[in-house]
Amino acid sequence: MRWTSTVLLVCSALASATPLIWDGRAPFSLNGDDLNNSLGPYLTGVKGQTENATHYDTLHGHAIAPTPLWNKLLLFPREQVVSVSIDNTSVFVPGGGPPQFGFRRTELIAAKDGDHNDLNPLMETGTTVFHFSIKKDESRPLNFNHEYQIVFIEPNDGTHVFGIQLGSPFTNPTGPLPAKNAHSFKVLDHALNVLFTAPFTSDDWHNFAIQVDWTQRTLAVFYSKDAQLLKPVTKVVPNLSATPGAAGQGDFHFGVLKLPLVNPDDTPANQGDVVHFGLQEGTTEALLYSGVFVEQVTHGVSIGNGLTRPIIS
Repeated sequence: MRWTSTVLLVCSALASATPLIWDGRAPFSLNGDDLNNSLGPYLTGVKGQTENATHYDTLHGHAIAPTPLWNKLLLFPREQVVSVSIDNTSVFVPGGGPPQFGFRRTELIAAKDGDHNDLNPLMETGTTVFHFSIKKDESRPLNFNHEYQIVFIEPNDGTHVFGIQLGSPFTNPTGPLPAKNAHSFKVLDHALNVLFTAPFTSDDWHNFAIQVDWTQRTLAVFYSKDAQLLKPVTKVVPNLSATPGAAGQGDFHFGVLKLPLVNPDDTPANQGDVVHFGLQEGTTEALLYSGVFVEQVTHGVSIGNGLTRPIIS
């Protein structure tokens, strides 16, 4: 028994090899009450206002295996998969604003027992790396005629420091659907330039790490599938349209944000207001997440199986 405990501790240390700023890999001790009350690593307030968080967010225990990238060396997984879903009740009402009837959205926000404001400056100073792994929920598929924004950092101005997009980008008027590369991940910079694409294949965990230099305002991307070690897939690219300093910091979101299609019955002004107007369907859609954490780069970038490599420079 003592030997087993020692092995588990050693393997747990190997799962990520650099100092963690925030660990969003859902522990098996996390439960539905924690989600409903924003206890633990997530703030769960971005959801439909008529239901609890557990209507949209599900902790899967041992029923679904997480990404093997951070769990391969463990005798047992160190985390449980969390799914994030939307349905026709997923209309978010921001504080002080009208309901966002154009969107369907559910997101988890990096926090420590509900506190995200104190966490953000820790995650968003110097150079930090944002890790996350995504898999299809085959029982609740996306509608790739729509645009989905699924991972992003959002400052107060509503822009995204970087973003991960799926589906057909919103256009007005609506173009041919589904758009080319609708079934591929698109990694976007602040100015919405596409930095990297990868097909969203079934049955695979898709592992990403986004390197953000908050001082120089640059980005770089790592990617792999399943247990393959993360590899650089871009060079360092400028992200100079992002706001410098504290004003450019924001919440780290992951989930499902679905944009509408243009409603031809709306006024021309309202047709471009994707937040409040447009066409949506009432189906339930979801994505699976694991391997979500943010690290410093003191000892390099974690690439899996306890290994690191230098930052992309």
